[in-house]
Amino acid sequence: MDDAILRHAAQHDEIWHAGDWGTMSVLTQLEEVRPVQGVYGNIDGADLRLAVPETNTFTCESVRVYMRHITGYPGRYKSNAMKEIAAYKPNLVVCGHSHILKVMYDPALQHLHINPGAIGIHGFHHVRTMISLEIDGSDMRNLKVIEFEKR
Repeated sequence: MDDAILRHAAQHDEIWHAGDWGTMSVLTQLEEVRPVQGVYGNIDGADLRLAVPETNTFTCESVRVYMRHITGYPGRYKSNAMKEIAAYKPNLVVCGHSHILKVMYDPALQHLHINPGAIGIHGFHHVRTMISLEIDGSDMRNLKVIEFEKR
């Protein structure tokens, strides 16, 4: 965990993490800064799988959020994620896994889809990224990509 990440996280009401925490200490350090919503990723061990769910659905203000580490993308969702998304009807889908930052609107399912990229020091990504998003009622605005130094 690097201090720059914690400084950015402290500026927000909540921290959302889309999986691949790596170690339990990442979750613990983030929880010391702000409330955390998250899911476990494919690299996470049993301790993290007990601490956070595989799928997390919740409401932030009036925005229905669906979070899962591996979902696929609009038009190419994994079948298990597609079933959950169709049933929950979120306004916002947050995923991880690919390490590729991507923000796109899914017109077919009418939600914003966000993959914040990757902020860790392991993986094939070259730039570490996170996303900041303001939610006010049902409005999602002021989305910002925060880049950190190359690994």
